[in-house]
Amino acid sequence: MSLGQTHPARLWKPLAHGAVQCRLCSHFCVIAPGKCGLCAVRENQAHDGEGGLVTLVYGLPAAMNVDPVEKKPLYHFLPGTRTFSLGTMGCNLSCSFCQNASLSQPPRLGQAIKGHALPPDALVRAALDSGCRSLAYTYSEPTVFFELVEDTARLALEQGLKNILVTNGFMSPDCLDAFGPAPGLIQAANVDLKAFTEGFYKDQCGARLAPVLENLKRMRALGWWLEVTTLLIPGLNDSPEELAAMAGFIHNELGADTPWHLSRFHPDYQLLDRPVTPTQTLLAAREAGRKAGLNYVYIGNAAGPGHGDTLCPACAATVLSREGFGVRDGLPNGSCPACGAAIAGVWS
Repeated sequence: MSLGQTHPARLWKPLAHGAVQCRLCSHFCVIAPGKCGLCAVRENQAHDGEGGLVTLVYGLPAAMNVDPVEKKPLYHFLPGTRTFSLGTMGCNLSCSFCQNASLSQPPRLGQAIKGHALPPDALVRAALDSGCRSLAYTYSEPTVFFELVEDTARLALEQGLKNILVTNGFMSPDCLDAFGPAPGLIQAANVDLKAFTEGFYKDQCGARLAPVLENLKRMRALGWWLEVTTLLIPGLNDSPEELAAMAGFIHNELGADTPWHLSRFHPDYQLLDRPVTPTQTLLAAREAGRKAGLNYVYIGNAAGPGHGDTLCPACAATVLSREGFGVRDGLPNGSCPACGAAIAGVWS
């Protein structure tokens, strides 16, 4: 259903003549009275010459599901558990290859904002009732439903649940600071590092690379558990040079224990003229990650022996094997059963 609910927005400042500047993401939109920011779900409802930013998606999740945490993908954060996943309509990016375009893009196209009227306490109850260990703010872009994330995450922690962001990483520093350092509101994040060139981000996403790189480093400094995902698109972000540079950044700036998920592209949304990512490209990317010194590199969205297995960086034994999004063999104490070496992650 389409609902006309609004809720006061956070992270903005008033400007002259009733305008406001949104401080939620790295677009830093200046919004005139009666207009929305680029995400199209934050509107300046000015009154008497004073700006007033509101969110149009508070308490309006449009997608909800109980997922394996591996589907986020998070392979080193409570593996084998379930997470209550939710997302509203809207996004601050306009990726040509978006796999959730029916959720993320309608507001930007002037279409009705839809969802289910569920406040934070109802979402937390649903997570508990479904036996989940965490909530994942995902599907579209959690930055644009920040107020719902913040209020829900706080209630979730009070009930012993963890909180996960699955994000494009284009939020503002103010947004990250609001979520706070560990043990703050967010315990884990998977960030889409979509490419390693400004040209790709500008042409394919309507965004910039530099803020994403800074935010990745900031998340690491905040102490969140962090994993990175890259969708490999033939001819756009999969050259050996770009993959080597990306792997080097992850290793040097985020750490050798940061898991890197390499995902197969399938034509979607507006980007229909590219083929499916060849297996050899995925394998070459994995090798680039390993050559850069990354301890945990995974191939996703493509079946293959060992693509999702966690190997011990000390002795190369398989310490956790996966099939699809399922864990076949557990990791009871976060250490290698063969040599006893510690395996990076959050296991309990």
